[in-house]
Amino acid sequence: MGRMGSARGGGRQRLVVTEAERQVADLLPIEAAPVLAHAAVETVPFWFHTFALNRAEGVYTPGAARDHRYRLSALPEDFAGMSVLDVGCFDGFYAFLAEHRGAERVVAVDNEQYRLWVASRWGVELEGGEGFRAVHRLLGSAVEYRRMDAFALDRLEERFDFVYCFGILHRVENPLGLLRVLRARTVDGGTVLVETYGVGPEGRNGPAIHVSEPGEVYARDEFVYWGFGDAGLQRLARIAGFSSVESLVDVEVDGHPRLMARLVA
Repeated sequence: MGRMGSARGGGRQRLVVTEAERQVADLLPIEAAPVLAHAAVETVPFWFHTFALNRAEGVYTPGAARDHRYRLSALPEDFAGMSVLDVGCFDGFYAFLAEHRGAERVVAVDNEQYRLWVASRWGVELEGGEGFRAVHRLLGSAVEYRRMDAFALDRLEERFDFVYCFGILHRVENPLGLLRVLRARTVDGGTVLVETYGVGPEGRNGPAIHVSEPGEVYARDEFVYWGFGDAGLQRLARIAGFSSVESLVDVEVDGHPRLMARLVA
């Protein structure tokens, strides 16, 4: 997740948007007026996701997340009639994409803990939710945002057909507990799509779970606790009450192993 310039002391993000990020962003063409698109880029001090704000003018947000193309094959082409929950949404790209693809209801939640590691890694101070609100306004979106910890999801008092859990499982101290919470929020027969940190080239035959030292994975980021192998993630999911677990992707992106799986409730 490199290519970021220093921004200490409340500075701003510096990042080059590559073709890989554009390919993902173009799935959600926003096409805001140029003046609004440029203003959105400038008024948000840190972007995690890359959004295509105005493709004709080449206005994209400078997302820090590197090359999410590996996620695309796992996403439904059509969310028509679905209720969708995005857990740990950050700027909300995947929540907005579900809405764009026809989801009937979308709820996006984040405890905004990312403010801590954005400040630690990049020196950018955030209030929380800036990017989400900016895109929400540009889209005139109906996605509902809640500042909420994943372990408090029972407060939603509803269950969902499809749940995203991207980039969160390796950042919680109790991954089994989180999977149990997600199962409780998923309708029977529904899907939880999990993407998390992996264990490296050994992948399928390596350790079930790797325990990371603080700062081992990303410099100045003490919130990555685990790396999961296929076997470890599958066992945890079954203990949590999922009936089947399908491994989808085991890939390395920008030097970091990523693992994706489809969990069926």
